[in-house]
Parts: sequence; C-alpha cells; structure tokens
Amino acid sequence: MQNRSTAQERLNDFTLKFANVNGTGSASANMLIMKAIFRMGVPVMGKNYFPSNIQGLPTWYEIRVSKDGHLARTGRVELMLAMNIETYAKDVKEVSPGGFLLYDSTWPRSMLLERHDITVLGVPFARLCNENFEGVRNRILMKNICYAGALAALIDLDPEVIRTLVSEQYGKKPKLVDANMKAIDLGFRYVREHLPCPLPLKVARRDGNQGHILIDGNTAAGLGCVYAGATVGAWYPITPSTSLMDAYRGFCERYRVDPETQERNYVVLQAEDELAAIGMVIGASWNGARAFTPTSGPGISLMNEFVGLAYYAEVPAVIFAVQRVGPSTGMPTRTQQCDILLAAYASHGDTRHVLLFPANPEECFYLSVAAFDLAERLQTPVFVLSDLDIGMNDWMVRELKWDDAYRPDRGKVLPKEEIEKLAKFQRYVDKDGDGIAWRTLPGVSPKGAYFTRGSGHNQFGGYTEDSAEYQEVVDRLTRKFRTASTLVPRAVLEGPGTRDVGILSVGSCDGPIREALVELERRGTAIDYLRVRAFPFGTEVESFLASHSRILVVEQNRDAQLRALLVLETQVEKSKLSSILHYDGMPMTAQFVTDAVLAALGGTGRRAAKAV
Repeated sequence: MQNRSTAQERLNDFTLKFANVNGTGSASANMLIMKAIFRMGVPVMGKNYFPSNIQGLPTWYEIRVSKDGHLARTGRVELMLAMNIETYAKDVKEVSPGGFLLYDSTWPRSMLLERHDITVLGVPFARLCNENFEGVRNRILMKNICYAGALAALIDLDPEVIRTLVSEQYGKKPKLVDANMKAIDLGFRYVREHLPCPLPLKVARRDGNQGHILIDGNTAAGLGCVYAGATVGAWYPITPSTSLMDAYRGFCERYRVDPETQERNYVVLQAEDELAAIGMVIGASWNGARAFTPTSGPGISLMNEFVGLAYYAEVPAVIFAVQRVGPSTGMPTRTQQCDILLAAYASHGDTRHVLLFPANPEECFYLSVAAFDLAERLQTPVFVLSDLDIGMNDWMVRELKWDDAYRPDRGKVLPKEEIEKLAKFQRYVDKDGDGIAWRTLPGVSPKGAYFTRGSGHNQFGGYTEDSAEYQEVVDRLTRKFRTASTLVPRAVLEGPGTRDVGILSVGSCDGPIREALVELERRGTAIDYLRVRAFPFGTEVESFLASHSRILVVEQNRDAQLRALLVLETQVEKSKLSSILHYDGMPMTAQFVTDAVLAALGGTGRRAAKAV
C-alpha cells in the first residue's frame, strides 16, 4: 500500500472504474460486481467504454453506486482498478482526490502511479493466478475473477451474493463454478489479510431495487419487437445496433418456435447491406407482416432511397436508429444524438418522418410497441432514435409490464368483405379527412389489388405527371403528418410549467438533466423541464415554448440539431432558444448540465461547458 490518503466515508455513493484490455474476458468480472451491488438492493449504473477493434486496445467499465438512484455519470472516480499497464498514466490522473487505485502488484509499481492525494493499493493478481491455475488463457480469465474477489472485500460486498451469482451463471458447468469461486476467494482472502478493508467506500445492503431490473436498451427493444408482433427482422450488422437483432433472435428462438412442429414463426435476414435490409422490411410490411431493421447513422445514409419509397408509397416500416458518433465512420463505439435531422428528413424530396425518443431501456421496450402501431396506423416509416449509451449499456429500470389485452393497431386495413362491396378500390383517397387512406393487403381479394409505385401517382394509385394530381397527394401527406402529431407519445413535463426558464431535451440526456435539476434547485435556480418523446411535436411542446421566456435546449451533438428542428417545425421565436451541446462521445454528466445552465444564466460553473 502506497500514498495513503485521507478519504471520507461514502456509503452507497461512489463511482468505481475498471481499466482493462479489450478481449481479455474482463466484462464477466465487471458485470459480476455490478450485479452483486444490485442484488444488495443498492441503485447502480454501468457504462462500458470499449474500442471498435476486437482485441488488444484499452477498455473501461464504470459503475456508479448511488443511494439516491441517480444513474448518470458523475465525472468522478473514487476507486480505479488499473489492470492495463498501457493506460496507467491516464488512469491514475482520473482518480478523484482522496480516492483509491488498485493495481496488479506482481510487477514493480511504475512511477506513473505516484500521487500523494490518493491511496494506491497493490494485489499480486497475476502471481496468485499463476500459482493456482494452469494454462495461459485460463490464468488471464481467472485474474479478472480474482480482482472481483478483491473488490468484494474492499467495498464490503456480501460474499454469499457473489457465490449465488457465480452459481447462476455457471450452474450447468460445475468445474467453472469451482474455478471461479477459487479465484474469487484468492482475491478476497489476500485483501483481508494484507490490506485495510473495507475501504471508506462501502456498499451496505438496503431494499432500494424492488420492482427493478438491469437491462440494456437493445435487449429491451428486441423484446418489444416480439411483444409487438414483429415477425420479420432484416439488418446488416453495424455497431451499436447489432445486439438488438441478436436479442430479437434469441427471444424468438425461445418463444416463436412451435413446440410440436418446431416450425419457426419468424424470419431473421442478414442482408448484403443496409439498403437491401430496408428493402426487405418494406417488402415484408407491404405483404402485411410487422417488420423492422436496426441500424445506425451510416446505415440510415444508405437506406435513404428506400425510406423515401416507403414514405411516398405509404408502406409501414420500423427503423431502430441506435446513434453513434459521426460523421462518416466516426467513432463507432461512442455515443451521440447526431442523426436527429438525418432521420427526420431522410431521403430526397419533401419527406418528414415520425421519430420516437426513448430515454432509457424501459422506454425502448414500450416505444418499440408504439412504433409498430404508429407505422401501421400512419402507413409510414417510423424511426426509434436510441443511442449507444442507451442501447449497449446496463441500466436499472422498473420491471417491464405487459397488458395481455393488447392487440396490434393495424390501422385502416380493409377486410375482404369490405373490399368486395367496393365498386373500385382507390388506394390514396382520403375519405376521413385525416390524411390517412385505406389500404389492402396482398392476396385478400383481387378487387383490392393496386400498383405500388414510388413514381408520381394520383389519389387513385395511377401513374401521373399532372401537377395538380401530384400536389393533391403530397398535400394529403402533410395532413397525415399533422394527424401524426396527435397520435405520437406526449412530452413529459417536470415542474409547474410556469417558471421563466425551461430546459427541453430528448433521449439519454434525461438522467443527467434530472440530477442537475436537483442541484440547481438546491442552489436557488428552479427550472421547468420538458422531455420530448416524439416528432412531430405535439401541442404541449408548442405550449411549453410559448410559455417560457428562455428555453435551454440540451442535446448531444455539435450542430444543435434538436434546436434546428424546433425552429423549423414550431412557431417558437428563435431568439428564445439557447443550446447546451455535449458531443465528445462520452455519456453526459449532471455536472456538465449544471455548469452549462449556470453559465447560460450568468452564473459560474466548475468547468467550462458549451452553451451558445
């Protein structure tokens, strides 16, 4: 033990971070610690910062323990586990004053670890595993589990909880259970015998997680697709959306296989590229299936031509856009909200698309179901705009609930008996005044057949280059988009709605903003907050914009895309809007929001924040 510092006790309120090498199997050990904290009833959050290669580069995993249930990043690190010698210099700098750094002391400690305001703790993980396990790969894997045991002793985790988790994970492989428990005990015993423990950073059992689960957004969205009745998924693999299709396939293999015939009641298609994937989705949806594709920004760019076809020909489609850092290839394993405008106006010509903005995995589940209903009711593509932080990180959310009385909203689909009564089916006639025409499905009746085209067509579905007939159709699409604004999920208001200043945001900004609002109010700055959940914007968004003298638009991109969308699509006076922009690829912190708000309102923050 070196550089012993004075640290205040932090009970159920600290951040620990793991610095590892990608591809060494550290994820299992890191998740073991997070799940153990969750099982002890303490609110917890996990975020994975990993490289876009397969193996060899640095990776970090961050766990926030929060007795108050705050699940955003703190920007602090009270306990760093430094297991990657290549990043020692970076990792030691990141430890907050008074914090702790744990490292593998099998080899002499580098001078890079010298800091007089933190406590450096050494455990010879490699030596312990080399002496007790055979095989190079096995020793590397067990070293990770060994540090999980050491951490359990340091932060006072219940050993029985860890044993239960290991048994659950490897229950069908007794040898693995024994090996993992041996490694955990090695780390646990060494710390108990050689280091002062527990540290002032402690986990104490409580009952704070009843009715909650740990889940990532892509898994929740994949489950939502199953519950929504989706039977066709087509995609081209792309980070960070691939795991959504993996989850969907996994759930289908469990729940969509006929127990008697073993027939699969679903289709998963890996296309040659994203354009082909959305083409498959459009074809399946046109035939009456509920179909979707998961992708990210580069995929949406490639899909643009067919998205325009689905918009103009009025074919339902659901597109999950799990946003990452752009432009171009960008940083595939970092998070942003940089595809808002791309999705809103995807394709050439005049197009506007329905967007849904989940704020967490819980909403990924529910909004997935809503997306399919909206796509069919409006006969149009619907984008679910998640991001890497939501999609691939572990969140603590409320248990997912389901109403067994739910039935899919197929919208205006004529049944055979109604088609037979028609003198002639007219595909694009607006009979109800809401911009939504009645449609038919293939194979129901010959009288319901029509030619689906992306070229100019009139309200009867016939080809046209007549100006008036063309304009009649696209004007109806505008009416349909206005109807969509009455059907999409409403925005969520926090606060009385009568304060002078308001914050408006979407998606994963929600957690940092909520925590920042608590701190701002403690400092005497009370602000209303509107979380927008969908585009087109509803009347409640217009009302919020009109009733506040100043609105701070918080988003995670450089070019203020949400602010631009508000200016384009609402009546708001542009001068009322100020942007708070976070776009470095890391999930936003509450401190960033607090500092930026204070700076925008004339106060001072601890760090510079982008407020323009």
